[in-house]
Amino acid sequence: MTDWIEQGEAAPDFELQTDRGEPLRLSAQRGKPVVLYFYPKDDTPGCTVEACAFRDRRSELAARGALVLGVSPDGVASHAKFRDKFSLDFPLLADPDHQVAEAYGAWRERTNYGKTSMGIQRSTFLIDGDGVVRQVWKKVDVKEHDQQVIDALSALP
Repeated sequence: MTDWIEQGEAAPDFELQTDRGEPLRLSAQRGKPVVLYFYPKDDTPGCTVEACAFRDRRSELAARGALVLGVSPDGVASHAKFRDKFSLDFPLLADPDHQVAEAYGAWRERTNYGKTSMGIQRSTFLIDGDGVVRQVWKKVDVKEHDQQVIDALSALP
């Protein structure tokens, strides 16, 4: 388990497959802010609420120039099904070996019903146009997170 990437650090670069089977490299997104969020599993209650909240706030996110990227260990086919079911309009990235989640510190030990295992801790990283992490949410509450992200985007210089 690696340490969290913290505010002020350079965002680790990566390339992952999108829900459309195309490669996406983080460094190719320079020049615009990126909302990089890690979630445990496609089409589960909390993950659906979070994804749909970002979808529903699309115009506000776009007005701030932001690109939203969702990352989970699910594969491309699962992401495509999730995208289509909920009309998601931003890339979902497949991290089946959880290498990117590990690089950001989002791959953590979790306890569920008394059982300990490794998995994604729901978290978000706001990365500015220069590739610097400007805000980190390490334990996301999906109910108000979309507004927190929009507020943080509004505060970027």
